[in-house]
Amino acid sequence: MISTPNRTDLVFPKGGWEDDETVAEAACREALEEAGVKGIISEAPLGDWIFRSKSSENSSSPQGACKGYIFALEVTDELEFWPEQANHGRRWVSMRDAYELSRYEWMREALDAFQKQLLGGKILAQSANMSEPSSLCMMLPAAAERAIALC
Repeated sequence: MISTPNRTDLVFPKGGWEDDETVAEAACREALEEAGVKGIISEAPLGDWIFRSKSSENSSSPQGACKGYIFALEVTDELEFWPEQANHGRRWVSMRDAYELSRYEWMREALDAFQKQLLGGKILAQSANMSEPSSLCMMLPAAAERAIALC
């Protein structure tokens, strides 16, 4: 999980995607920029969730609603320095702690989906090795001492 400026809670790395990249590539990029990790991302997202943008959190208008996708990223490289290190601290947490630290219900739902994938042995099956990271992420120690980031 990562810290963000002006807040005390932790979140998944997240952000938008560019016209020249897929959602998964954007998730890898965001994981690199905000958390300083690279790895192998699952091709299929854990799911998608609708949430409100910061500027419209208190509005009831359909405008400002965002659709976010969360991916599992098997971390293969943890950088000592990363682009947004001054704004985002990286923190490795257990699955239980991640669940308790999750501020929003959609974050807990993503963790549930991730746990189902782990239990089903499907984690990172059919995965593609991305040289650059992409979109919403949470880092967790996984089975067999591998590190997994939800992006």
